[in-house]
Amino acid sequence: KDQGLKKQPPMLNYLTSINYLTQMCSLARLVMYGNMRAVRAVAASTIRKKVFSTSESLIDETTSGLRHAKAEHRPQQSMSFLHSNIRMNSGLTRQTSPCLSKEGIKVKTDVTEVVGKTPMVFLNKVTESCGAFVAAKLEMMQPCNSVKDRIGNKMIQDAEAKGLISPEKTILVEPTSGNMGIALSFIAAAKGYKLILTMPSYTSLERRVTMLAFGSELILTDPTKGMGGTVKKAYEITEKTPNAFMLHQFENPSNVQAHYETTGPEIWEDTAGSIDIFVMGIGSGGTVSGVGRYLKSKNPNIKIYGVEPTESHILNGGSPGPHHITGFGVGFKPGILDMDILEEVLQVSSDEAVGMARLLATKEGLLSGISSGANTVAALQLAKRPENKGKLIVTILPSFGERYLSSILFKSLRDEAELMHYV
Repeated sequence: KDQGLKKQPPMLNYLTSINYLTQMCSLARLVMYGNMRAVRAVAASTIRKKVFSTSESLIDETTSGLRHAKAEHRPQQSMSFLHSNIRMNSGLTRQTSPCLSKEGIKVKTDVTEVVGKTPMVFLNKVTESCGAFVAAKLEMMQPCNSVKDRIGNKMIQDAEAKGLISPEKTILVEPTSGNMGIALSFIAAAKGYKLILTMPSYTSLERRVTMLAFGSELILTDPTKGMGGTVKKAYEITEKTPNAFMLHQFENPSNVQAHYETTGPEIWEDTAGSIDIFVMGIGSGGTVSGVGRYLKSKNPNIKIYGVEPTESHILNGGSPGPHHITGFGVGFKPGILDMDILEEVLQVSSDEAVGMARLLATKEGLLSGISSGANTVAALQLAKRPENKGKLIVTILPSFGERYLSSILFKSLRDEAELMHYV
């Protein structure tokens, strides 16, 4: 109003509308970056077109005042705060350039908007001896190649909405076996958070490098203490670090809600409601609980099964132990796991999971991780039961196999590749 806007009566009514305020925020952002040519273009193409017939002199006066305001009164908020506010309205970002204000543009505001909507495929060759049909949801096609992308995105969104965290003041802390840490790492990078992760040292080198590549701080824990020791270390860091906040996938209801709101509906839609059985390995328990609850809400007759490692079958009354199915069998019962919806928790050995993951690559063209092999073994167990003949069984391939190149999954191939010579 100090730059002549108050002199224009037609503006007064429009100043009350959120659309005008959005346009002015867009202009202010451009001024802050010194892009005055874009400011003039946006002002000419949006304010004049959508608000009132104005003159170039008013645009000059307004943008000049904004530029003066920038020099005289630099905002105290960090740029990450500005970015987080801008990202809350995808239309705002698109309006910062005339070429991006076209109707029908489908460019996402940032990488977090790409999470979800993964495809499903039938498994054909590995199911040849089965009486049921098996379909797999390809979560390796998420932006960071795992089902955990959904959870990481949802937990941060919900914590922000509740005012619990913000990029300019919060340090995020989380225990992980790998994929959750990677999911949180790319989201934290996109939103401007500092992230500290704890992880057992037995996990693959690819996981470590990927987290570090996103700028996360990584602390390895004693492998003999399993995920329990990793969680304990995360609590210790949270308690002694000012402004630290642990999202805690094992206790956070947003974990379950992410799958209730997205994964479950996607499976229901892609199968046209014809799914009979859903089977999923149990790590944090969020996927099987969220998807299971949603599918049961649509059809109470759908059966839900969990999966855990034979070597660490605590949900079947056994004791925790070492295994190679990274992400499953965390050694304790997670607080968010809904056991009431499960028909049974199937057991799969590490050797079975590794062998099936290799078969998925060579027989189905699906390069996936060890947990994908475990889920598929369990799905085939169910598909071979006489009572399930002709039924549709759905499972999930949680992560991409390239993340396991240094693990036991591809050890023999790695050894073979290292011995190769040119000819």
